[in-house]
Amino acid sequence: MKAQLVASETIVKEGIANHQRGAETVGGKLYLTTQRLVFESHDFNIQTVNLIPLMPNSIKVVTKAGQEHSFVVFGRDEWIRTIEGQDARI
Repeated sequence: MKAQLVASETIVKEGIANHQRGAETVGGKLYLTTQRLVFESHDFNIQTVNLIPLMPNSIKVVTKAGQEHSFVVFGRDEWIRTIEGQDARI
């Protein structure tokens, strides 16, 4: 993980993910820590697609400020359970 962890912050879950922003998909890694959710893109990876995923592997995260972010991940249900469980602890 490139981002600096703050004091007493640890990584809870990590995995390969694509961040979807409209028709643009950016590949990288998604990290869930004890404090936040962090997406780090690959150094050079921008793709434009006009397809809707056929598999139910997308998650949508809404920040406290109301911003929506969509990610395509492996093991969507586990990601959702882990994020919801971690959110209850913060």
